[in-house]
Amino acid sequence: MHYKTIQISSDGPVETITLDRPERRNAMTPEMQSELISAFEAAGSGDCRVLVLTGAGQAFCSGLDLAALQAMGDSSASSECADSERLARLFRTLWEIPVPTIAAVRGPAIAGGAGLAAVCDFALASPDATFGFTEVRIGFLPAIVSAFLEIEIGGRHSSDLLLTGRIVDATEAMQIGLINEVVPSELLCERTRALASTLLQNSPQSLRDTKRLLRLYYKPWLDTALEAAIEAGTRARSSRDFAEGIAAFLEKRKPVWRQ
Repeated sequence: MHYKTIQISSDGPVETITLDRPERRNAMTPEMQSELISAFEAAGSGDCRVLVLTGAGQAFCSGLDLAALQAMGDSSASSECADSERLARLFRTLWEIPVPTIAAVRGPAIAGGAGLAAVCDFALASPDATFGFTEVRIGFLPAIVSAFLEIEIGGRHSSDLLLTGRIVDATEAMQIGLINEVVPSELLCERTRALASTLLQNSPQSLRDTKRLLRLYYKPWLDTALEAAIEAGTRARSSRDFAEGIAAFLEKRKPVWRQ
């Protein structure tokens, strides 16, 4: 299948999905989200045994594309709900892929980009990588990703990142469990291949069964959490604070929040 916003390559049983909008720091659009869902589903049902996710150019993923961000302010209620549902499906599809997943991160991984890295089974990052969930800065809600962060790094660290909207470097990201390792930039590809090779030495069926079991523990909770997150995310898109946050962002000024 031909994709416009991502590239897919295979090295035997290792498949690499590359976010391919380097001129926009691989910012996500609805089209990219849909293509990623399709690619994740294909990887999970095909011959892939290890999936690598990375970004082209100098960034992993800078979050939602500006054009998509602008459109959110003018969308209908049904469109807003569909956007939230698509984002939930994106993260859940990646989280539930039955094969091990590795994020190889260079440069910024912001908002949804940080979420993609966090949802992978392993996340390796170069020293120049940065991570942040900046939605609160523009009056938005990190709704969908909050459910997965609660699972991956726990409530205390999730509250810190989601409520402050601050950016953390690769070292701190490793300390709080957002990523597994910090790897010199020139060795990131080599280390990713080495980790994939280690995983390939294990029983494919055991890996699939182990991942399925690990996901099963959280399924009832995640079903409820994502339902609430979709509702909250949809509601936030029509809020007064979001309208002000988007306007301030586009006008390159500080937002003026009403109490």
